[in-house]
Amino acid sequence: MAEKSSIGPSANMQRRQLLKYAGASVAVGGLAFGPRQANAAGAKTADNPEDVLDVVIVGAGLAGLTAARDLHRAGCQSFLVLEARDRVGGRTLNYNVDGGYVSEVGGQWIGPGQTAIADLARELEVGTFPSYYEGKTVVLGGDGRVEVDLKGTFGTDEAVGAKLSKLSRDVPSGAPWASPRASELDTLSVGDWLARQNIKPEDQVGWDAGIILSGGVGPAKMGFLHFLSMINSANCDYSQLDGIKHSAQETRFIGGSQILSIKMAQQLGDKVRLSCPIRQISDWDREVVTLHTDRGEVRARAVIMAIHPALCHQVQFNPPLPERRAALQRAWPAYSPARKTAMVYRRPFWRDKGLNGHIFQYNGPILWAYDNSPPGGEIGIVNAFLANALVPSDTDAARRMQVELYARAWGDEALSPVSYHDRDWGRADSWTITCISAIPPGFWSAHGEALRRPCGNLIWSGTETADIWAGYMDGAVRSGHQGALQALNVLRRV
Repeated sequence: MAEKSSIGPSANMQRRQLLKYAGASVAVGGLAFGPRQANAAGAKTADNPEDVLDVVIVGAGLAGLTAARDLHRAGCQSFLVLEARDRVGGRTLNYNVDGGYVSEVGGQWIGPGQTAIADLARELEVGTFPSYYEGKTVVLGGDGRVEVDLKGTFGTDEAVGAKLSKLSRDVPSGAPWASPRASELDTLSVGDWLARQNIKPEDQVGWDAGIILSGGVGPAKMGFLHFLSMINSANCDYSQLDGIKHSAQETRFIGGSQILSIKMAQQLGDKVRLSCPIRQISDWDREVVTLHTDRGEVRARAVIMAIHPALCHQVQFNPPLPERRAALQRAWPAYSPARKTAMVYRRPFWRDKGLNGHIFQYNGPILWAYDNSPPGGEIGIVNAFLANALVPSDTDAARRMQVELYARAWGDEALSPVSYHDRDWGRADSWTITCISAIPPGFWSAHGEALRRPCGNLIWSGTETADIWAGYMDGAVRSGHQGALQALNVLRRV
């Protein structure tokens, strides 16, 4: 009897679908993964330089592992996933709290329209639950403090949001440079546009926080064309991008977002190789590509680059990549400071006071703090995004600063946390040089067409290449599906 697939009961049906889609763009007949592919897989392939894999996937985040999972389902067994870090998950990461609870210190939310990652979670049997926002938000400014019920929003002006929604209809999310108004819109920053909208001072903090959280930089440095393409992903509805209720921050994963990558890696077993950074890629323009890693050479017929574009620039390519692709990688914003903390309390005491655990601070170190407690509120966890320039680099000093601010917001009970975690993604490791891509004005007009165009047998993947929800976890999953299909088409032509 044939061994049952570990992927799940619907694997055969999904395999047929993948094969169907892979064949839709080529004129030749069906894929035939025969003995060569099956025998090339496994530990023997990785250790014997004479063997050639069908596919190598660079990066074991959501994009790379999704691509690997799709290849496995399609019947391809001759592949490896190479990851530079000593863990899977990329820019998703769980902080393990005492008692078996976790708090996400990387990407964590999904919302309406993000169906690719929702489908993946269902297949992996990972449950979800709603983000907590019931009650009043505390806004701090100078020595002042005010409580306001934002009703699951970030408090931005609805009329201005409606204008953004309308403008986004002309900016395709997957190709903002193709907009008929690209030459006009890409000269502006979001700050330039907002300056013309007569934003009320009390609303400005919501705009600043929302744009920094979505794009990694303040309005003055965020490209307006890029921002409109993000709204286009959200069904051309700004309210689905900005806020919590019915928005992109609406839903969390039970067990933390990294659990998706952990489960996929467990299913893939020894197909995933950790602590294996790529230093050089040779012969990408030939039939067999050679990847030079810290653990030896690996050769493959197709390579899916499921890593951040700025990280691609740190790999040496021989021969050099086409100039347009190389220019995109050089120009891609390589550092967007993102620091996220988790403060743990015995219980979410702020809820007893009619507060939701959310804080916005005007011109202060806290961009946004929010209740990140487990589904039942068994313990209290507050996560916060910090403005790095206003926060001490020393972890203990940063903790003390936040505790004092939380006490201003919620009272003296905030002075007694039980644990604390601080994650500065700009300093965490050599492989996460930035968390969010802060695309500046003019970038897409100059470099957009090189974003997804393959170079020889190199396939560009990762959330930044997604047609919709680029930069989000959903975009990563979508790009992984697309990368697998492209790789299957490469193999059909071999």
